[in-house]
Amino acid sequence: MKNIFLPFILILLFSCNTKAQDNKHEANTKEGSKFPISKTDAEWKEILTPNEYAVLRKAATERPFTSDLLENKQTGTYVCAACATPLFRSEHKFKSGTGWPSFDRAIKGNVAYGVDNKIGVPRDEEHCAKCGGHLGHVFDDGPRDTTGKRHCINGVALNFVPDEK
Repeated sequence: MKNIFLPFILILLFSCNTKAQDNKHEANTKEGSKFPISKTDAEWKEILTPNEYAVLRKAATERPFTSDLLENKQTGTYVCAACATPLFRSEHKFKSGTGWPSFDRAIKGNVAYGVDNKIGVPRDEEHCAKCGGHLGHVFDDGPRDTTGKRHCINGVALNFVPDEK
């Protein structure tokens, strides 16, 4: 009985749909998606730092608590480090304690979603909707008094543009 039960549970676990697969998000990405801003791998390497390239183009994750943006309290917009698309507003940033900049919502239409199975469990992955750069993941453990979402974003994938005074 145990020999049948474990594979059955594993099949159920790995075949479950995530929110990234439904129509609740503005955009969903799929393997091989084309984005409005497209460059060759060599072109991305020319314009991005090695850390930016690793995260944005190869879906790496920066070490927690290393981003200068983690403690940023200025008012402004967080933009894609690869293409400057506005992604998140400072008023939607919150301290999650996870070690990465976290937001309760993205700027509508500028973030695309996909499914990441790298750790063996499907997670909702976030990309820049303009260039396809990997940003991080979205989880359902954010502030309950707003959206309930936690957009956990690699700081190296972002640049900050302060509001003009």
